[in-house]
Amino acid sequence: MIHEWTTANRLAIADILDTLSGAQWNTPTLCAGWTVRHLAAHLVQPTLIGFGRFAVTAIRFRGDTDRTVDHFARQLARRPVTELTELLRSHATDRLTPARVGPMGPFADSCLHLRDMVRPLGLAADVPLEHWRALLDYLVSPHAAPALIPPHRLDGLVLSATDTIWPPAPSDDGALVQGPAEALSMAISGRPAALADLDGPGLPLLAARIQTSWHGLPVPARRFPTTPPTRPCHRLPPTAPPAFGSAPASCADGLSGQRPSAQSPNT
Repeated sequence: MIHEWTTANRLAIADILDTLSGAQWNTPTLCAGWTVRHLAAHLVQPTLIGFGRFAVTAIRFRGDTDRTVDHFARQLARRPVTELTELLRSHATDRLTPARVGPMGPFADSCLHLRDMVRPLGLAADVPLEHWRALLDYLVSPHAAPALIPPHRLDGLVLSATDTIWPPAPSDDGALVQGPAEALSMAISGRPAALADLDGPGLPLLAARIQTSWHGLPVPARRFPTTPPTRPCHRLPPTAPPAFGSAPASCADGLSGQRPSAQSPNT
């Protein structure tokens, strides 16, 4: 089921991209430092960049997954927009199962990045509510990737969707944060822009944790020396060995998953 939902969301993103003007392609997304074009390139990265190439490039960036993925996103973004859209559509059915996150990684990418694009554009395009319920179930579970939900971000908080029945068994063991399922998912995965759609006594605490922490540490004043930081989207190298770092990097392309051997002569 998750694979089918991921396919549907990728096709929906491709359909949205087909309707955009040149100016809209250059609109900044909720992934800081990336335009719609960069994010579209990021979504097709797994179809073009094999793990071997990704690993070698990561060494150039001292194992920094964020900078590695940012490098590939900017490189692939040089391609014609029609090519990016066609790649996304033609590979929509790819069933990627990255290590550590499994099929929920690409699924999360397809939900979150769709909204990362369309929220700044003022478009209403969205995934079905059942997708957000499934994603919320994952995000609040012990299995959620730390790249999406850093440890302790949700401690002492109780989440409740106002547009669907979620969670199935409500709790009062914490400070309430409530709002649409989409906004809950976007906010708890690190998108401050979604906080305005939420309310409840626990909202100030969630906002503070999102805006002042990165993996439980103060946000670096300047994380990237040559390119803008690509936060708050969350990326995780799907099959990267421990040598590249024990903690997954925030906003790196790994929730989508790298293909094991696919290569492109132009990247």
